[in-house]
Amino acid sequence: MLIIDDEENMRHMLAVLLSKLGYQVDTAADGAIGLRMIKDESYDFILCDLNMPHMGGMDFLRIAKDDVSNTTVIVMSAYGSIDTALDAMKLGAYDYISKPFKTDEVYLALKKAEERESLRRENLQLKERIRTIESGSSFARMIGKSDAMQAVFRLARKAAQYDATVLISGESGTGKELIARGVHFEGCRSGGPFVAVNCGGIPENLLESEFFGYKKGAFTGADKNRKGLFENAEGGTLFLDEIGELPLSLQVKFLRVLQENEIRPIGDSKTRPINARIIAATSKDLQEGISRDMFRQDLFYRLNVLPITIPPLRERPDDIPLLTMHFIDRVSRSMNKDIHGISKEAMPLLLRHSWPGNVRELENSIKRAAVLADETILTPDNFPFLREAMPGEKKRTTMFEGYSLKEAQKMLEKHLITKALEETGGNRTKAIQLLEISHPSLLSKIKAYDIAL
Repeated sequence: MLIIDDEENMRHMLAVLLSKLGYQVDTAADGAIGLRMIKDESYDFILCDLNMPHMGGMDFLRIAKDDVSNTTVIVMSAYGSIDTALDAMKLGAYDYISKPFKTDEVYLALKKAEERESLRRENLQLKERIRTIESGSSFARMIGKSDAMQAVFRLARKAAQYDATVLISGESGTGKELIARGVHFEGCRSGGPFVAVNCGGIPENLLESEFFGYKKGAFTGADKNRKGLFENAEGGTLFLDEIGELPLSLQVKFLRVLQENEIRPIGDSKTRPINARIIAATSKDLQEGISRDMFRQDLFYRLNVLPITIPPLRERPDDIPLLTMHFIDRVSRSMNKDIHGISKEAMPLLLRHSWPGNVRELENSIKRAAVLADETILTPDNFPFLREAMPGEKKRTTMFEGYSLKEAQKMLEKHLITKALEETGGNRTKAIQLLEISHPSLLSKIKAYDIAL
């Protein structure tokens, strides 16, 4: 601790007080002496008066800005105002104390500064650990220190060395496409295209033409030859996201592609060889789909040559602090906002949350908290959407208090649809699977119940 004040009695009083609190104290009579002292010694804290002869606190802060970037500076003044305090903080001061002050005020200001310094160091350590993980224990753009994710990364690196078909399974938001991209770009096909397609995002009547292409005149509107996705991925990788959404009629044709490495465009009488690696991904249990005659067993075995399963975030809480700091860094840069950490009180909120949307939900939560933040550290107040879901707190009731079955049914339907959309991150295709209704029915109920998306 360095105390800079031109009043000898003040320096002596503060030195005695702070020495009793366990600080190692040096003193300086003005800013110029203080400048010389910080060149020779590194201080954790500096208490600096603003009004001093020779060199005041403001000049000290301007000149010493680079030298005290890692030091917590608290300024003091008997003549200051709010504007003065703000000017001092713009120059790097952490806090402001008005003279005369009680000893408790100094103690509380330093206690607060100690907590801030401790948090800053923890965040620096976390960032360093992130850099270590990203350099040695990561894969593609994914990071994770948990044993489960380290096993995923090892398996993905092995998969990248070979040209075998890969099946990636995991809940929505766990990073299946990132793993697929990593397998492609770290493998021998990295110079070829990476073509990604969501099998549930293409209307069923267009699926065949999208994947296999067509000849001119094959159907109304086919005014020229068109390559399909298999041919577009020639020499590279075709990533089939949500492969479980494929209708059975098309699964048969995909099986032949995997067996023969050839396709036949719609309207063509000849087959064409293809040279594209297939990586598939699913959030569904394909084994269950097989038992329900929704997915072909022979296609599953063709896809499941190298299986990679990504665990949900709730099963690897060790990764949450590192991912949080990673997303804070990313959000801080993208928003051009100075946010460099998260408080000790806020982190438990993240660790207790179940994260049904997994890593994608965590990233979006950090973005939302950053928008709400007024300070450089994210606090519990920036995560009201997580606090509402904490155990023990009052939950929203869905009980209907009347007697009308029709009204009760409407309320229940609205609740379940909202819950399904929240669970799937707004993905309507997945929501209709949970709700077991048709897509048109979902759309009409969303409109009828005025459900916000």
